[in-house]
Amino acid sequence: MTAGDPKVTLELAQSHGLTAEEYDRIIRRLSREPTFTELGLFSALWSEHCAYKHSRVFLRALPTRAAHVLQGPGENAGIVDLGGDLALTFKIESHNHPSFIEPFQGAATGVGGILRDIFTMGARPIAVLDSLRFGDPADPRTRRLIEGVVAGIGWYGNCFGVPNLGGEVGFAPEYAGNPLVNAMAVGLVSKRGIFRARAEGVGNPVFYVGAKTGRDGIHGATMASSTFDETAEERRPTVQVGDPFTEKLLLEACLEAMATGAIVGIQDMGAAGLACACSEMPARAGMGMEIEASRVPQRETGMTPYEIMLSESQERMLLVAARGREDDVRRTFAKWDLDAVEIGTVTDDGLLRVRFHGAVVAEVPVKALADEAPVYEKTTARPEWQDALADFDPLSLATGSDASAALLDLLASPGIASKEWVYRQYDQQVGINSLVLPGSDAGVLRIKGTRTGIAVTTDCNARFVYLDPRVGAAMAVAEAARNLSVSGARPLGLTDCLNFGSPERPEILWQFKEAVAGISEACRALEIPVVGGNVSFYNETLGQAVLPTPVVGMAGMLDDVEARCTQWFAEEGDRIALLGPDTVSLGGSEWLWARHRRVAGRLAPLDLAVERAVQEACRAAIGARLLGSAHDCAEGGLAVTLAEACVTGPRRLGAEVALGPARGPADLILFGEGPSRVLVSVKVARAQHFEQLMKEFRVTWRFIGRVGGDRLRIRTDEGSLVDLELDRISGAWRGGFERHVS
Repeated sequence: MTAGDPKVTLELAQSHGLTAEEYDRIIRRLSREPTFTELGLFSALWSEHCAYKHSRVFLRALPTRAAHVLQGPGENAGIVDLGGDLALTFKIESHNHPSFIEPFQGAATGVGGILRDIFTMGARPIAVLDSLRFGDPADPRTRRLIEGVVAGIGWYGNCFGVPNLGGEVGFAPEYAGNPLVNAMAVGLVSKRGIFRARAEGVGNPVFYVGAKTGRDGIHGATMASSTFDETAEERRPTVQVGDPFTEKLLLEACLEAMATGAIVGIQDMGAAGLACACSEMPARAGMGMEIEASRVPQRETGMTPYEIMLSESQERMLLVAARGREDDVRRTFAKWDLDAVEIGTVTDDGLLRVRFHGAVVAEVPVKALADEAPVYEKTTARPEWQDALADFDPLSLATGSDASAALLDLLASPGIASKEWVYRQYDQQVGINSLVLPGSDAGVLRIKGTRTGIAVTTDCNARFVYLDPRVGAAMAVAEAARNLSVSGARPLGLTDCLNFGSPERPEILWQFKEAVAGISEACRALEIPVVGGNVSFYNETLGQAVLPTPVVGMAGMLDDVEARCTQWFAEEGDRIALLGPDTVSLGGSEWLWARHRRVAGRLAPLDLAVERAVQEACRAAIGARLLGSAHDCAEGGLAVTLAEACVTGPRRLGAEVALGPARGPADLILFGEGPSRVLVSVKVARAQHFEQLMKEFRVTWRFIGRVGGDRLRIRTDEGSLVDLELDRISGAWRGGFERHVS
């Protein structure tokens, strides 16, 4: 103990987020009462945020292996093989709670943290994406959150110098008190230059590198493992403060030091800071670590070992160097004007030993901290209201009157309207490799010096997951893969950010269990491995949980980036085809919410074999240069998909669409949503080849119209459904979101 440390009691442990049972478990493991610093270590490492106490039992079902997976879950980021010497590393994480408390810095440091996860692996970041959820944008408080979050994301990424290539923004009342801010990053690494967070080699020196440690972010991990109440604003000191310029220096210094061969292992000091890095690194290697906390560079005076170990100050790394290469490490980081201080050594006793001015203030088995947190298998319960939601028939509200007006309403709704107001604040082209910018189904960038391209996306329809967690989560996987496929890319791997309410509520844990099962089923059917991710529980305020939102981030590869495809019509006269089944539903649809403010009904069925065949057929058609465009038919149904294809590109092109015999009410035909559907435009000269290809893949498809003119017309054999000038369509879509936030 140090002078001034409080006496450790059960009450103090509980104030740190530990239960009585967990505190008793700690005492038994140590055979004594913990010191104050040790209590801090356990509270952070055993938090839900770090230990996955409630989720681990379900996550085991996810498929994580494939021949091309070089690193799966368990490291800072996943890695997949791109062929040759190149590999792709990517990861998505949440920064929900900090962004609610302090929107600008919360979102900014979320970007900073995910970037460090990427270059900790030895990779250079090449892109970031984000997935955001807010309450009603008409609410001034929500507008403040949107403005702060978007500004924070833009500031950090722009200053660091990495392009933002896409993402999504969603809205629902359930996010009003708990927005979701998920950030994804992607990087390139040589397979010979992959680094891992392992403390190996007895006697090897342990270095602290990067920015100095302050008091910001203390208890950030435990804060992220609790729900909010009316006192949330008081937690502002738990939010970290970012410095993207320092992070850029840290990136260059780390990559340069790695190239020298002086680095054995390295880990970002993110959640739980030094406490986490000093525990997890030796635990992975079956080693121990001893550090002198007083040597840690500090930007504030009088910091205690407890504060030093738990601080989540940004732009810091812990690395293990090869003994004898200490001067190489110091020299490299000095070149970039960064601290590089030797604070400890790797040991063989399996203990984390923390000294402060020579006195031992913590001595804990690293396995106890990193691997022995309790794993709970708690009761799950399907909510009683689930059946009532499923039994509601949205067609009881369908009138079919003035479908053109309904289409304009949907296009102007904040969930569908153009998000240009958001992404124009982000640098999209730094690095000059960006080929498809935000605004299409997926972002695409080239790998410099090759013909290879990378496509990236984030996706989740939370309404679907709310109505049917298993099917809705599987649909999120399918849609992410579809967005890559319509861009011409073959999906390589998945990273997920699973945002839910409190796992201590049986109905929330049931949603989580079902969603994980759905993700697993879809990944196995589509042969897409899960290479990493994040679980974010306790997303609720005053008992109001967010909609279950398992965000799927996915990366894919184009063998020839020149074969990429975008969602907008490209040429007058191209034939329009619809791939996939006609089975759709208004359950959980954008139409039902935008027009009637309801979330209810049954989802359209998902056949994963059909999904796979449609995606394979689409990729084959793109690779054969048969298509002018390809667009996932998702939120808003066929009518919205057609409208987007008309007006989202560099020039507006109308369409004449004839759907044949009416297959239900007009609202269902136009706005019904369902999986496995893709709208494509086929080059006239290649139509016969396209027909043959579709036959080979045995997918359901049909020609439905032609590109051309200055209007969108949609009709059935029974008459006209939609007839709108492109100016009106574009005006509704382009101005809809901005009208809500400006």
